[in-house]
Amino acid sequence: MNFSYTPEPGAKESLHEIFRRLHAWRVEHQDRDALQRNIDQRRQLVEQADPSRWVRAGDLVEPFALWEVEGAPLVRDELLARGPLVLVFFRFEGCPACNLALPYYDRNLAPGLRALGATLLALSPQIPERLVEIKRRHALSFAVATDRDNALGRRLGILYEPDAAAQQAARARGQTVGDITGTRSFELPQPTVVVIGTDARVHFADVHPDWLKRTEADAVLAAVAALKQGAPA
Repeated sequence: MNFSYTPEPGAKESLHEIFRRLHAWRVEHQDRDALQRNIDQRRQLVEQADPSRWVRAGDLVEPFALWEVEGAPLVRDELLARGPLVLVFFRFEGCPACNLALPYYDRNLAPGLRALGATLLALSPQIPERLVEIKRRHALSFAVATDRDNALGRRLGILYEPDAAAQQAARARGQTVGDITGTRSFELPQPTVVVIGTDARVHFADVHPDWLKRTEADAVLAAVAALKQGAPA
């Protein structure tokens, strides 16, 4: 049995509320030890996070190249030639929270960004042939791309690794994060939204060490609207 969520027609959605329901479902249905490990790991990531490393408004984003899961290369300057760029970093195709967040962004963020002339792009380090499944599963209207070797995530300072105990436990279970992503690495991006203006500078950045706390669509739309009106980063 897996958690499922269906938005109510006409109702305003909140990503926070969706994740609250996910957690409540896990409390009722999930093995207590597994649930506690999940809670402990997310709490530890928050406690150990170093915000001084994170991307912030005003930073210049140097040129980068990404690979759309269906084959097309995506480079910074070509993306910014279309208008502002919104990057959504997520963990991997099989992450339950990511499978709730990306459809939420498709419903609540993508249409507004298109109206503002901005591009939405979701990123994970997972290899394209595995990552493509999340785009197909939800028929996402925006591009999904592989950040190979976490190159851009590393430059933005948003990567994390599970602690040694969590890594050892994963090896004991016979499947590590690197096995799932195909990267042979425990590194993953913290869920992050970055708004980049056509000047290649960051105008909004929101990083969440706890993967059950992510940026609401309204905050991103407000940041892009302010950018379009000429507000400083």
